[in-house]
Amino acid sequence: MRIAEISSPELRRINRDVEAPHRLLSQIEVTVKQLESHSADKPPPGTVAADLRQCLTQLGQLAPFSNSLKLQIWKLSYRLWNACVDISNTTSIRCSSVTVAADENQAELRHITADLLSIAGEVAGVPSPAIKSLSFYYKTGLIWHNLQKFDLANKCFERATDLVSKLDIASISDAGERKLLLDLNLARSRTAWEARDQNLAVALLNRSKSLLFGSCEHYKELAKQFMAFGKSSLSKCSEDSNRDLSEALKLMNEALENCEKGFGVARTREDKVEIRGLRWKVLRFIAAIHLQKEEFESVIKCVKVLRDSADGGDDHPSLSVLAMKAWLGLGRHVEAERELRGMVIDRGIPEGVWVSAVEAYYAAAGTAGAETAKGVFLGLLGRCHISAGAAVRVAHRVIGGGGEGARVRAKVVAELVSDERVLALFAGKEAAKDKVAMHSVLWNCGADNFQSKDYETSAELFEKSMLYISYDTENRVLRAKGFRVLCLCHLGLLQLDRAQEYINEAEKLEPNIVCAFLKFKIYLQKNDHQGATSQIEAMTTCLDFQPDFLSLSAHEAVACHALPVAVASLSSMLNFYASGKSMSTAEVTVLRTLLTVLSQEQGNEQQVLKFLKHAHTRATELGPDYFFGKEEVGRRERNWFAVTSWNFGTKTGQDKNFELSVEFLRLASDFYALVEGSDNENNVMVCKSLTLSASSMIALEFQRKTALSETEVKQAVHLLDRAGQMLKSISAGNSVNDDQINTIEPDLFFIYTFCAYDIQGRLNDLGSQLLSVRSFASSKACKPQYLLQIGLSASQGPRSNHEVATFALNECLSSFLSSPVPDYQNVALVVRKLIAIASIHKGDKDDDFVYGMYKQAYGIMVGLKEDEYPIEEGKWLAMTAWNRAAVPVRLGQIEVGKKWMTIGLDIAKHVPGMEAYKACMEDLLNSLEKKP
Repeated sequence: MRIAEISSPELRRINRDVEAPHRLLSQIEVTVKQLESHSADKPPPGTVAADLRQCLTQLGQLAPFSNSLKLQIWKLSYRLWNACVDISNTTSIRCSSVTVAADENQAELRHITADLLSIAGEVAGVPSPAIKSLSFYYKTGLIWHNLQKFDLANKCFERATDLVSKLDIASISDAGERKLLLDLNLARSRTAWEARDQNLAVALLNRSKSLLFGSCEHYKELAKQFMAFGKSSLSKCSEDSNRDLSEALKLMNEALENCEKGFGVARTREDKVEIRGLRWKVLRFIAAIHLQKEEFESVIKCVKVLRDSADGGDDHPSLSVLAMKAWLGLGRHVEAERELRGMVIDRGIPEGVWVSAVEAYYAAAGTAGAETAKGVFLGLLGRCHISAGAAVRVAHRVIGGGGEGARVRAKVVAELVSDERVLALFAGKEAAKDKVAMHSVLWNCGADNFQSKDYETSAELFEKSMLYISYDTENRVLRAKGFRVLCLCHLGLLQLDRAQEYINEAEKLEPNIVCAFLKFKIYLQKNDHQGATSQIEAMTTCLDFQPDFLSLSAHEAVACHALPVAVASLSSMLNFYASGKSMSTAEVTVLRTLLTVLSQEQGNEQQVLKFLKHAHTRATELGPDYFFGKEEVGRRERNWFAVTSWNFGTKTGQDKNFELSVEFLRLASDFYALVEGSDNENNVMVCKSLTLSASSMIALEFQRKTALSETEVKQAVHLLDRAGQMLKSISAGNSVNDDQINTIEPDLFFIYTFCAYDIQGRLNDLGSQLLSVRSFASSKACKPQYLLQIGLSASQGPRSNHEVATFALNECLSSFLSSPVPDYQNVALVVRKLIAIASIHKGDKDDDFVYGMYKQAYGIMVGLKEDEYPIEEGKWLAMTAWNRAAVPVRLGQIEVGKKWMTIGLDIAKHVPGMEAYKACMEDLLNSLEKKP
């Protein structure tokens, strides 16, 4: 037997532990060799990084290692890093674009390289192993940061920072290693900032102060990073974000402090010049932040420091702008003007910067500084050699763009262009094109202000633009246009007399429909409705009149709440349709608009009815398809008129104006009948309109307390006959089931039945009354409440019909009792009414019928809870039944009397609160039974 075979398990485990790292390192070396032989034309396999990461994980579980293994790991790490560098360099040279996936794969391979050094740890024979390891992590973190993989970048930087914490920083003397420590901290800070962890980013910058080692370069780098964060915060600040501004200012102050310290340790002239330039830049940013925070005194201090600096100070163009805006903020216009005039003299300042300063000055100085602004503007023209073309260009540059201060700038330019010295530049024929150009600049600016409803400024600009129109026949139309637009401006300012003056001047130069229409607008603004209405007639006499102006007039009148004028305008339009004139707007549209206008005010119902009748008449004359339109458009128009008639009919009905309600509802039925391919819904609406129209006629009788005339009764009969035929038509069209429509519109069928019953009663047609009620009772639309209402109506009044009442109430009682939860209040009402009707119309001849009603009531009460049947009704039944025995007993009809007394006593036993009565009743009944 071999010695290896008889060795202990512990020895075999040790052998495996020794062999495992070598095996993993061999696998890593194979992969590294593949990468070293990699060709740029063929990307490395995508699984390389995953395979290496797996080996790395397994290797990490076997640590710690011997020094020889550590050294081997270090060598493999450097080979892998160099292979990655070669691949990256080769790819960037040969390939114009590299995919994101390839970049991420490279970054992952470098991350594995750094992790290899971290697993190996310190190794004898390698100088500064921690520095080299953190260098790998730092460079890999930069790559991840550039790829915006901030979590992975931060992970690398944190691993590198852990390595730094184990170093004796004070003992590091190498300048490159010191710079590496600072760069690591700054890179980690940048990553934290990008990851929106601003608190950590700033904390890391403050921590970097311990890594400056008194180097001017280090101070400069830290100052740049503070300034970069400050600029980033400043760019994200909104106008009212004072907190963000304060944060940006704090960062800039930190940058300034590092510049000061860096300048103090600078040794060479170049270093001092560079850090001084950085300090000036930071100070300009600080001044800008103070300006945004409206801390104007601080801005002035910053500018003064910059200008009074050694070596001549800072001469950046922005300083004059900052100073001028700060002086304006302090309300010190004299100093601001001095800065502004200094910029005019200084030709080194770009024109864009100068114009920006001028705009700011105009915005702040306002009308109080108009004269000064005008003088400065003339100074600007001096820079442009004071030519007509230059004046146009500068005016366009200053006046354009809108924004803050636009109104002030516009007013200043208006004053400027009316100056005699400027007008003299455009006097010659050679300046004709420039004259047209200046007119365009002023006209366009006036139009912009007009659109923004700054009518005062626009009027001033339009007035000044007319200075650049030649007074000749060719420009007569252009001058008339200017007067018209000035009329509009003064209309907007409600300066109506001036507006009228301008439009009169325009009409002298070019009389047309536009002038007539603007006169109409002036009358409207003056609330002169009669004058506006007269002007409508004047517009129609203009040579260039178009009917569309009447439509526009109506819209203007509605906007001014001059509804009578709008009605007059639209009514005038209707006259053109009657004459057969070709119109761009359909007649039905005009009528619809007219009705909409009339509907906006109460009390116009008569006029609404008039124009609805006019619409129906025109539809009849021209044909529905021609008047309303065809297909879907025509259907919608017909529906609109039908719905409008219906709405006014129901509204006037609700307002108790039944006379108008009758007319509107009758029209509604006519309009609904005009709808092509009328479906059940429209047919139902026709039927409802007819029925409610008849109902309004009946209600009108009660309102005026005068019976319907024979003619009116005939009209109601006609309406109801049409409604009845419609009901039958709808039912037949829907289904074989005649009651389908009744289930759809139960209220409609009830109202129709009720009205038909009323009108048939006026004609003494009692048989038809009973037939109508029976037909309704047999339909699905019938409800016990409807029958109760019919029965109560038929049982009273001058045209009562006891047969109808008895039938309706009996049917109603059956429906109530068949309900799962009967309404005993209504049951009691019906029972009492039936007893009353039978007592009146049958009398003593049919005593058994009345007695049967009491027996039925008793049967209903048996088994109910104490208070379920109305107590008062129960008492009434018991007492009236008992009292009915009085007459038979007096006449000696003892048996009949005992019958009534017995039923009265039986009912009383089921009525709470009748205990005393019951005892008395029982005694009387017993005494009666003892009699022979």
